[in-house]
Amino acid sequence: MVVGTIIGASIFVQPSEITRQMPSVAGILFVWLAAGALTLCGALICAELASAYPETGGVYVFLKESCSPAVGFLWGWAMIWSMHSGIIAAIATVFARYAAVFVPMSAWQLRLVAVTVIVILSGINYVGVRHGGLVQNVFTASKLAAIVAVIGAGLAWSGAAPVHAAASAAVAPRAFLLAMAAGLFAYGGWHMVTYAAGETRDPARVIPRALLMGTLVVTACYAGLNATYRQSSHVAADAADVLLGGGGAKLMAALVMVSTFGAVNGIILVGPRVYYSMANDGLLFRWLGAVHPRFGTPARAIVVQAVWASVLALTNTYGALFSRVIYTEWIFFAILAAGLLRLRRRPDYKPAYRLWGSPVVPLIFIAASLLVVVMQMTASLQDSLMGLGMVVAGLPVYFFWSSRQRRT
Repeated sequence: MVVGTIIGASIFVQPSEITRQMPSVAGILFVWLAAGALTLCGALICAELASAYPETGGVYVFLKESCSPAVGFLWGWAMIWSMHSGIIAAIATVFARYAAVFVPMSAWQLRLVAVTVIVILSGINYVGVRHGGLVQNVFTASKLAAIVAVIGAGLAWSGAAPVHAAASAAVAPRAFLLAMAAGLFAYGGWHMVTYAAGETRDPARVIPRALLMGTLVVTACYAGLNATYRQSSHVAADAADVLLGGGGAKLMAALVMVSTFGAVNGIILVGPRVYYSMANDGLLFRWLGAVHPRFGTPARAIVVQAVWASVLALTNTYGALFSRVIYTEWIFFAILAAGLLRLRRRPDYKPAYRLWGSPVVPLIFIAASLLVVVMQMTASLQDSLMGLGMVVAGLPVYFFWSSRQRRT
């Protein structure tokens, strides 16, 4: 689940963003490893919190317990309207665009293919978590095997193009930070496995191990792929053509389709668990917290998520929503790390796993998270403020639901 939700489409797109900022292969690899290290810090923070609160809802539960129910609600609010549903629509659209490499399609046909993917995978997860898990295992194993094959071909190939810039070339701090932001975006989704803790056997032990091992596997894959890519504006397709011949671009398109299909499945699987938990806390309609009597899944939450993600894909509005709100995810991550430090002062806080290096690791992660937010805001202040406003707009809704919950 960790590997499958992180490795989606970004690894085939973001490297070109990083190569524009970094002048050397060594610098590019350093960015990917540094982004992986920061992601690992965040994953280990989530691991400790998951061992203390192994409940369905993950980050929502952690924010609710460590800060306040209002902060947890705002996380779920952003997930529903844009942060989670938007990424489902976006990755499904990427799948459709790469499918068009084999079957040319119009703009509307691309949107219909994206919606079809959302509906099929939502249906699979509707009829049971085992079915969704099986799809996740098959497609994650397939994409990992393909990535290992690409890395192996790159290591075996002796005709690599020379590096055009010296490894010691100076890099401006802003360029490095922009490259890091692009790298961190490619590692997105590492926290999602915590949403399904309530359906995991022995979650207090399994979730921390999954986060640690999954993040390390992804970091190794990303570093290996980028060592293979070298430098190119269309790194994935160009590397495939060189390594695998003239048809390499189509093989890479097939790999992207496999990767995105598995990523969409994982994201569809975990999201409704947050809405289920919020509904049971009285912060959403109670019927969203219903569990299917036969399949044992949060069926209504899955349907609502599928409908809204399909609307975003059909109307092509996910891009504006997602790009404006996604950076706010890092505000919540900073709050999450601060909440961990706060929880550690409570005598009743007894996690099964404790993060090594506290408080240094959480403080580093808080600084890095806020740096990502500042970089995004300086790059596009108007869009950033609009996105933040969309999230804060959930506060009146929270007060309405919480007052209703108190009355009942």
